[in-house]
Amino acid sequence: MSKIVFFCIPAHGHTNPTLDVVRELIARGHQVWYYSYNMLQEKIEATGATFISCDDYDMEQKLTPGDAARLGKDLAFSTQILVDTTLALDARICADMEQLKPDCIVADSMAMWGKAAAMKFGVPFVSSTTTFAFNRYSAKIMKQGIGDLLRMIVSMPKIGRHIKRLQDNGYPVKSVLDIIQNDDNTHTIVYTSPEFQPCSDTFSDKYAFVGPSIRPATEEIEKTHEHLIYFSMGTVNNDMLPLYRQCIAAFANTDYQVIMSVGHTVSIDEFGKLPPNITVAPHVDQIAVLQKADVFISHCGMNSVSESLYYGVPLIMLPQTSEQGGVALRVEQLGAGVKQAKTDAVSLLGAVTHVLSAQTYKQNAAAISEGFRRCPGAKGAADKILQVCENAELS
Repeated sequence: MSKIVFFCIPAHGHTNPTLDVVRELIARGHQVWYYSYNMLQEKIEATGATFISCDDYDMEQKLTPGDAARLGKDLAFSTQILVDTTLALDARICADMEQLKPDCIVADSMAMWGKAAAMKFGVPFVSSTTTFAFNRYSAKIMKQGIGDLLRMIVSMPKIGRHIKRLQDNGYPVKSVLDIIQNDDNTHTIVYTSPEFQPCSDTFSDKYAFVGPSIRPATEEIEKTHEHLIYFSMGTVNNDMLPLYRQCIAAFANTDYQVIMSVGHTVSIDEFGKLPPNITVAPHVDQIAVLQKADVFISHCGMNSVSESLYYGVPLIMLPQTSEQGGVALRVEQLGAGVKQAKTDAVSLLGAVTHVLSAQTYKQNAAAISEGFRRCPGAKGAADKILQVCENAELS
């Protein structure tokens, strides 16, 4: 029986793919401890893992809504939050690791405190990557405009100062790249297929492309029209009332059934009386909707895109961060969706009409789905983690 410790950041999109892996490990008789945040406690404990709260230490929990919106766009600010959190958690994690003596640490690629603990204690380490794996070849997918490049250059001195704080506290971190990428010797689980991952053939055999983790639907969605359009801008930066109103205006009284998930920052009362073909809710069972949908209008988060393509649903993409822009670019490259710059009612309706009328989008989404379904999934991820544990015992 192995003792395995997971670390993750306070984000559903980074946590959800790991939950079936944890269930699989526990089903095989292994023990799992999971460092996370109170907002995720219930779903983590439902796997059978022992939940350990990081809320009292984590800087991200103390951010204002405006600060939270900066995280995906401002590298220096994101680095500051990661470093602040790592140093705040340092004493607690070090004490726990001394007591637990885990056989393996599995940490989200952004939960650098988990990676640092593995380095300090010489514990075998596995990186959990819920976005694309990153190296100098796949970085080309994250194309940046001149404005993004200038902002990064201006922020580099600030990033360097934060990295030095880690170095001064005994962390062997050379640059920000040590935070956002793994080298070819790092065991890494990537929750996508080799076909969807850009430049997958440039990664070493330490990388396991296990495919997206797709949970079962918990509701039944009734499809009432020939075509169902699903609209969601995710669970983080979704305070977008003007965009939601444009979407309603675009599809009001059309032949499309429309389901919109708008989060909890916008009151449903703001929309007044809705057209009969449009349903608006703070939250819907996205898996249940995608099983019936024909087009998904999305912010292009990695999990949402993976779920959409798993069910062969092409996308109209409205990315809000550089990471989401990279995902959108990959979908465009594979012909399974279109990136939409204009978000007025006429443009949104035109984009949906275009995607529905050109069968190639659906065909290409179906091809990506086939690649996802060939992947080993949670069982393959568990195999990878246990292989690392066994190799450490033999060495």
